[in-house]
Amino acid sequence: MTNVSGGTLRRRPAQRRSLERVERMLDECARLLDEVGYEALTTKEVARRAEVPIGTFYQFFPDKQGLVRALALRNLEAFLGRVTARLATVQLSDWTEMVDLAIDEFVAMKRSTPGFAVVDFGEVLPTPGGPALKGTERMLDAALENNVIVADRLRTITIELLGAPMGPQLDRALIVAVEAADAVLKLAFRSRRDGDPELIGECKRLVRRYLSDYLPND
Repeated sequence: MTNVSGGTLRRRPAQRRSLERVERMLDECARLLDEVGYEALTTKEVARRAEVPIGTFYQFFPDKQGLVRALALRNLEAFLGRVTARLATVQLSDWTEMVDLAIDEFVAMKRSTPGFAVVDFGEVLPTPGGPALKGTERMLDAALENNVIVADRLRTITIELLGAPMGPQLDRALIVAVEAADAVLKLAFRSRRDGDPELIGECKRLVRRYLSDYLPND
């Protein structure tokens, strides 16, 4: 459905040294987001801390927004990787446990992954829990909102794991579920810096009950 990597980098690193430089720049971007926030983030400081020439920065990223877009994509891939890895190590009794697991992994990243509290999957949050900066709801794709892309990637996992019926109903339901979870989890992190556990529990309950009309119960 989506090609979130298209246009993220000006050019793809072909050598190990270039790949390491790109990763260092993304790492420093994430740390600086926690330290100074998005508005004060500068390409010059990212390059300095990553120990790369500013010209090298612009070989790979067009500007600050392009850098943050690449970080958001890396965050999404890391989240999906964590969910997939967890699913490979547990025996689910039903699909509701997958909902809980995915929300737990998102919350864990909010609490521990550098920069994730400011930029998770694209939206830029100047304060914990938002609201997001205007114009950042389509950081991953100019045509589609970030949550649509997240829902699409989760849809693939859901179909492969559960054998859920493909079709527009499930597609729509997953978008609604991701939007609802996003809103409640923002509230949880506005209420408490590390995420209000009761609101996180309510988020799980809300998503499980909503999706029960669209996913198999046995």
